[in-house]
Amino acid sequence: MSDVITLSIASWDQPVAACDQALAVDALERGDVLLLPRLGFGLENDEQAFISPNVSGKAKNVSLDPVSGSLRGANINDADPTPLRNMMVRYARSSRSLLRNLLPDYGSGLAQARTSFRPTEIAGRAVSWRKDDSRLHVDSFPSSPTQGSRILRVFSNINPSGQSRYWRLGEAFEGVARHYLSSLRHPAWGANHVLQSLGITKRLRTPYDHYMLQLHDRMKADSAYQTRVAQIDHAFPPGSTWIVFTDVVSHSAISGQHALEQTYHLPVDSMRDQSKSPLRILEALLERRLDS
Repeated sequence: MSDVITLSIASWDQPVAACDQALAVDALERGDVLLLPRLGFGLENDEQAFISPNVSGKAKNVSLDPVSGSLRGANINDADPTPLRNMMVRYARSSRSLLRNLLPDYGSGLAQARTSFRPTEIAGRAVSWRKDDSRLHVDSFPSSPTQGSRILRVFSNINPSGQSRYWRLGEAFEGVARHYLSSLRHPAWGANHVLQSLGITKRLRTPYDHYMLQLHDRMKADSAYQTRVAQIDHAFPPGSTWIVFTDVVSHSAISGQHALEQTYHLPVDSMRDQSKSPLRILEALLERRLDS
């Protein structure tokens, strides 16, 4: 089961001692959550108006494309979107500065993906089991194959009312994989090319992506597993930031409102210990290459 490891970092551009850099990499790669309880993300005056669940309408979040700078999921009618976009751009830049100091070993390997603002309350949200993030799962995305690259995410609770964001942490990734291993289906020959040609996936889905999607779905659909597996709840208070490889940590978001999140992708060969990646763990269990 994942532990929550605390570091005392209070600013986004704070230099980090070599011992804490090593601690951070080791903790993240073994599947722990890194908590920075003193690292909050402050809002500018013109950004305060967007701290409302109405900002995302029926969508669970607003996302910012790192390439085009376009917002998706925003429900602001005729309001000027500039302050909202600026808030998310500042968060992306702040998280990049943080990781540059905290995880220098990853260097240029870290590739920025989408920035998300999550203004809606998690608890009680009516969604299908597949989209229900309050169920334990590991991250894998149907339309965005990672082809084995890691999914590293930085979260910050910006709730103005003192509400914590509650997560549930489950068993280690290898335990999850072993639990469902016998039920995993091999990918159909050529299906990944068809999915890409139809625009269903943004790039070619590898065998790794195929198996990870199955793990994601099997975990969420399995009510008995959700109830019986060892798990622990943890609160992330307002003004705190946490970092986690969400492709390897079994997690669920139980409750909370108003959070920012920045996703990064990291090639497996940029890791300190590749054997701890979900790609290498699945390859060892299935006794075959999965990255092509």
